[in-house]
Amino acid sequence: MPSLLAWLVASVVKRLPEDLRSRQFARTAEAIVDLAAPVDPERDHLRGDDNAPVTLVEYGDFECPNCGRAEPVVRELLSEFGTDLRYVFRHLPLADVHPRAQLAAEAAEAADDQGAFWPMHDLLFEHQDELEPKNLMAYAEQLGLDMDRFTEQLRRHQHAGRIASDVDDADLSGVSGTPTFFINGLRHQGAYDIDTLTSAVRFAQRRAEGAAVG
Repeated sequence: MPSLLAWLVASVVKRLPEDLRSRQFARTAEAIVDLAAPVDPERDHLRGDDNAPVTLVEYGDFECPNCGRAEPVVRELLSEFGTDLRYVFRHLPLADVHPRAQLAAEAAEAADDQGAFWPMHDLLFEHQDELEPKNLMAYAEQLGLDMDRFTEQLRRHQHAGRIASDVDDADLSGVSGTPTFFINGLRHQGAYDIDTLTSAVRFAQRRAEGAAVG
């Protein structure tokens, strides 16, 4: 049985993209956490202090109404916890129920290519019912982006691979719906209203402080 299990694990890891495979191998000596892909400041979209003791990761979808309701909650958390919290947004467009989510995610990445991920992120959530291509162009123009560059990247689906990588990471973490949150690598199982998430972040903050003292 152990040899069969080892074969199954090896076969799964072998199918992972090269960068994710190397991250998984690097974690073999670590305690298993719910978040399969650790936060990478060089790759992930971060808000807040990069050295914060608590990290909140969200897998989200720009067309998802529940993600839209969670977005102001996240803003309030960042305001309340200040330098003690950083927030990471990862893509999980649920194309089967939200047909405009994929292109919206690609628009956010095209904006990121011009240093405007978060302004585009905010506009997309502010206008969840207006995510047609013409709307995405209008948001890019509003942000003062290079329109030729932005349009060409959307036309070529240049950033589809980046989004697919987030989707793969979500799958490895057992995420199938949005929004799904992880706090310091552990999946948040409760509601995502301000009171519940505040309590969860405070608990993680205390644990981080205790670990630092120990």
